[in-house]
Amino acid sequence: MKRRKKIGWIFCLLSVLCLWGCGTKLFTKQEEIKTFSAFVSVPGKEIPDDNRMKNKIAEKIGAKAELKYLTGQTASEKIHSMIQKGTYPDFLDGGDATAQLLEANAYIPLDEYLDDYPELKNYLTPEQWESLRQPDGHIYYIPQFSTVRGEDMNPRYADEAFWIQKRVLIWAGYPEIKTLDQYFRVIEDYMAANPTNEDGSANTGFQILCDDWRYFCLENPPQFLAGYPNDGCAIVDPETKTASVYDTIPEAKQYFQKLNEMYRKGMIQADTFVLSYDQYMEKISTGNVLGVVDQYWQFMDAENILYGKGLVDRTYVPLGIVADESITGAYRSGVAFNSANGMGITVSCKDVEGALQFMNDLLKEEIHIMRYWGEEGIDYEVDENGIFYRTEEQKQNANNKTWQTENLCSYDYFPKYGGVTADGKNAAIPEYQPGEYYDTLDEIDKQVLDGYGYEKWTDFLNSPEEVTPPWFPLYTAENLWGQDTPYGQAKQAMSDVKHKWLPQVIMAEDFESAWESYMEEYEREVDVEAYEAELTREVQRRIENHTN
Repeated sequence: MKRRKKIGWIFCLLSVLCLWGCGTKLFTKQEEIKTFSAFVSVPGKEIPDDNRMKNKIAEKIGAKAELKYLTGQTASEKIHSMIQKGTYPDFLDGGDATAQLLEANAYIPLDEYLDDYPELKNYLTPEQWESLRQPDGHIYYIPQFSTVRGEDMNPRYADEAFWIQKRVLIWAGYPEIKTLDQYFRVIEDYMAANPTNEDGSANTGFQILCDDWRYFCLENPPQFLAGYPNDGCAIVDPETKTASVYDTIPEAKQYFQKLNEMYRKGMIQADTFVLSYDQYMEKISTGNVLGVVDQYWQFMDAENILYGKGLVDRTYVPLGIVADESITGAYRSGVAFNSANGMGITVSCKDVEGALQFMNDLLKEEIHIMRYWGEEGIDYEVDENGIFYRTEEQKQNANNKTWQTENLCSYDYFPKYGGVTADGKNAAIPEYQPGEYYDTLDEIDKQVLDGYGYEKWTDFLNSPEEVTPPWFPLYTAENLWGQDTPYGQAKQAMSDVKHKWLPQVIMAEDFESAWESYMEEYEREVDVEAYEAELTREVQRRIENHTN
């Protein structure tokens, strides 16, 4: 009897040990993994709990984030709801509603902790950290999209340009297109020869997104045509360091007069001024729009639909159009440091140090490679020279949306960097790896690049300046302006006048008369002096912070 009890006791002990060694160890490890909540004020796709890389990273650093995105509300509405309730996720990127969060004291100060987290502290330059300091002396969020280590390897162009369909360039024999007149001439010629498509659908010459805040696509091209970079809210004289509006410069009148001409020729349709963003995207995704002026990130999803349909010849090439050939374009700039928003830790977070450690660990070289390249031997290979590459199967996996959802976890809205890995051998982002990118392209894409003797889409535009001006981009100052200030009121008046008049001057039978009426109301309603003076002060402040 005692022997039976002893054997039973030993069996139980072995069972416990087996459970502890074989299964419970993993369970315990999972229990130790911290989980943080996070929200980003843009639409997006959530990463499932069983995502392979999400869990691999969690095993490495002992933490993970459950990232939620905007659905069915504007950023302002969602953030206002959080503020009303007084509860927030651990991590929060408020986007355009960041000012509301700062006013509500929703974020904890980060500057008090940075010395203890070297990866985070070294993520930005001292000047960049200083530019994030709010009037109370504290830093509350970290911009995620402004850091490039070493050379910028991005072969794609994600910003604003005059875009043209690849079929137009192929049909025209790969012409050189630099000026406004050249751009619209080739579209007009193509449309005259091809008014409809094989399915009977009509082509549209040029489309402009005008919906709500996205109307910058309508109003800001004059700054580019005049050879200025995208400071957005104004142009800055590089010699005098003064800011001025671009709405009244000669290139503005030239541009809108050209649009008026194209409208009267039927190249631009009246519905372009009333389409919602969703309707605009739907129209682009038909493949019937020959040209657009837009930021690529705004219509990228529509272009992806065209790729999915096999209509690669109807996807777009970016062109740096200028007013005349004496002007050098400045579409491509050094990576813009957007100090207006970023990822912060909220007052609802119960483990601030753990949250900071999570962000810090995501920037470590090994983890950053896992975020973007994946696992060696599964998602990518390494040759004898230390160069990363993907097999054909791995490339197919990386382009498969379902596979991406199950296997990749970039934590893209947490601090990250572009450029190269620490050894300088590889692109930090696999899509930017030399050789890898061209091999992934469709034959139509290769045909267009080869037709111009280029290797990547950025070759169609100017090379960025080696040194970015300290005030660039100036538009980040506007997000924190109050509407009760003279310059804030001027900004609103400017927006109201342009919303009212720009569609009218484009559709007017008598352009000169309409333009004169527009300029008269602009001068009457907009306190241009207050607006320009405040932006010039901001330029000087940024220069001073940069040099101190």
